[in-house]
Amino acid sequence: MASSLGNFDSTSLQAELSAGRGAVPQGAAPFCFKPLRRSARLYVDGLNLYYGALRGTTLRWLNPIALAAQHFPDLDIVRAKYFSAPVVDEVGREGQSERQALYWRALRSLPEIQIIEGKFRVRRVWARMATPPPELVEIIRAEEKGSDVNLATCLLLDAFREDADVFIVVSGDSDLVAPISALSSELGKVVAVINPQRLSGPNHRRSRGSSQLKRVAKYYRGGVTWAQLERSQFPKVMSDAAGEFHPPPNWTG
Repeated sequence: MASSLGNFDSTSLQAELSAGRGAVPQGAAPFCFKPLRRSARLYVDGLNLYYGALRGTTLRWLNPIALAAQHFPDLDIVRAKYFSAPVVDEVGREGQSERQALYWRALRSLPEIQIIEGKFRVRRVWARMATPPPELVEIIRAEEKGSDVNLATCLLLDAFREDADVFIVVSGDSDLVAPISALSSELGKVVAVINPQRLSGPNHRRSRGSSQLKRVAKYYRGGVTWAQLERSQFPKVMSDAAGEFHPPPNWTG
């Protein structure tokens, strides 16, 4: 599982019991330096996490900081940014926006997390049929725009400011290879990647690791398990300044 990311070793210093340097009582405990925990920033590709690990499960009430901490328990995650876009209710799938709003409310209850919003573009397009005829059909396509660019931009800006010792990215998107490579090779930063493909549990898909992300990251985790997701859930009853709230129906077991 998780490995140590360079914590300093504990060191004990025994004061000299010599005259002129200040005698200490016999049997006094030695002075100890405690090991320092390295700080980390977390960057979560919300859509990639949802479709890779959470969609259709009872594990969608997920605390992403708790999930990352399971993979890297030696790190102190001081800040987190969650990248997604406000969804638009589709015909036959009403209530999506309300469910997302509840989840974002849970995320905002964590003082470490900031939500960075992109945009959804919904449009009608023509697509080729896999089994014609007909050759073409008109479909409604919803596309998230801006989240990958926002993630890459924040990652680079925070690294230039030297805001943390380690930068953790939760995504399996190979479009992030270039900014992660720049952090590692050009800026000398430590980057860890968690590819959020679910490796166990009902209806999990075959593992599809990203050799490109693995190559550029210092630490790479190729998936998440059902048990890890289960241990990373928000409480079923939460509260904030507006009062008490609960997860959407069917989001928890």
